[in-house]
Order: sequence, then structure tokens, then C-alpha cells
Amino acid sequence: MKTARLLFIFSLFFQLTAATADDMPTYKLLMKDGRIHPETLEVPAMTRFRLEVKNEGPGAAEFESLELKKELVLSPGVTRNMVFFPMKPGTYKFFDDFHPETGQGRIVAK
Repeated sequence: MKTARLLFIFSLFFQLTAATADDMPTYKLLMKDGRIHPETLEVPAMTRFRLEVKNEGPGAAEFESLELKKELVLSPGVTRNMVFFPMKPGTYKFFDDFHPETGQGRIVAK
């Protein structure tokens, strides 16, 4: 009886979490040949969002932001998601750690 109740609670929790994640705004970022497209992403301030990052280049790429404390390494052809907690209005830099001279971008929270 106790186990069934716990399973019901966990099931309800995961359903609510999945529903919340699906409602989250998603922004797409493409990394290719040491470049990031778009270089500037505008997102609403104080809103949780998902960033879908795709590496279309022939080599590895890495999304990294020291300010946001985010890091994501991508093999060629891989797409992955990151969730960002609500950010205060401002500009947050990020870069491709494998191509730091050409792979620069920023997230502008308004």
C-alpha cells in the first residue's frame, strides 16, 4: 500500500515536470565551422527557457559561458538542450571553447 502511494506521487511529479518543460520557450543555436548562429539571442528576462544547441561542424564544439556557469561539449552532428533559470536583464557572453577567436556570442535578456 505504501509503495503504491509512493509510485503514484512520483508518477504525478514526473508528469507535472514534463508538462512544465514542454511549456518552456525554446531558442535554437547553431555551431558550425567555429561560428555561432545567431551571435545574439534575445530572451525575456526573468523567464526560464531552454536552449537547443546543434553542432553542424566537422569537429567538436563547446558552448561555454563563464558568467552563466554553463558548459556543453558537442560532437559533430549532435544536438543537446540546456535549461536556463530566469536571468536578470542584461547581456551574458558565451563562446565556443574550441574556437574562442571566431565563436563568440551573447544572450541579451530584456
